[in-house]
Amino acid sequence: MPLRSKIKKVTHAPGKIRGRKGEPHAAAELVVITGMSGSGKASALKAFEDLGYYCVDNLPVELIPRFAELALQSGEIPRTALVVDVREGSQLEKLPAILKSVKRAIATKVIYLEASDAALLRRYSETRRPHPLGTGTTVRASLGAERRHLRAIRKIADLVIDTSKFNVHELRAHLTDRFKQQAGSQQTILVSCVSFGYKHGVPDDADLVFDVRFLPNPHFVPEFRGLTGRHPRVAKYIRTFPQTQEFINRISGLLVYLLPHYIREGKSYLTISFGCTGGQHRSVMIAEDVGKRLRKAGYKVKVAHRDSPK
Repeated sequence: MPLRSKIKKVTHAPGKIRGRKGEPHAAAELVVITGMSGSGKASALKAFEDLGYYCVDNLPVELIPRFAELALQSGEIPRTALVVDVREGSQLEKLPAILKSVKRAIATKVIYLEASDAALLRRYSETRRPHPLGTGTTVRASLGAERRHLRAIRKIADLVIDTSKFNVHELRAHLTDRFKQQAGSQQTILVSCVSFGYKHGVPDDADLVFDVRFLPNPHFVPEFRGLTGRHPRVAKYIRTFPQTQEFINRISGLLVYLLPHYIREGKSYLTISFGCTGGQHRSVMIAEDVGKRLRKAGYKVKVAHRDSPK
């Protein structure tokens, strides 16, 4: 709050940074976090705070140039992050032009967070918070209006992150990995290996689906029927078939090849689904083994079994 009280005394015209020409200042950095309400902007700002950035939430748009100027002049806060969103109302329309000016003076990255309507509606239902656009209409209608209002800002974003499949901790971990100094890896994608049963339907959120029903089914072995693919005896049985190991080798190699390309395109979350008949044995074992292979390759992996046990 002390910073904001000082900033409000500024009287020079907004949208310009005085005394800076040419290339952006190499020693200073500004991150602008924006996007949909409920998409995780507060969690993102907290991640940057943990990384040592000086953080401000809900900074008025017209004060961004002055904030950037203060960052340039200060030797103590070279890395700064702020949140600007629909709470600014009509002033938000000025953001693209203001950021264009700011980027000429300071290295600036715009992060736009979004999520599916289904995910945002669930979050609003859980928190019972009103949408910033008011309570005069439904949350779904407000989300639609907000997307239209933010369309121009999304187009200028340097990084767009869909947080639909992230929880709070995963989002913060993703941003921390991506922005921490001297990061030793570019593998910033979170991979989810999911097993499922075809008789229960294919997962709606699957990016890649592999059918493993060609493998012999442990369900027809009486001693395995009540167990799952996580049991050592069941897993050992499935591995005895040569096609099992060949499949795991080929799929793991394919994924290790594909993942850097997904990362290069900005994908932050990939769901790989393995399906068998009931989702109890073969798909479970394959998801576990492929997950282990991807972890060894240096990727962050979650393994989940949608239909096991049923």
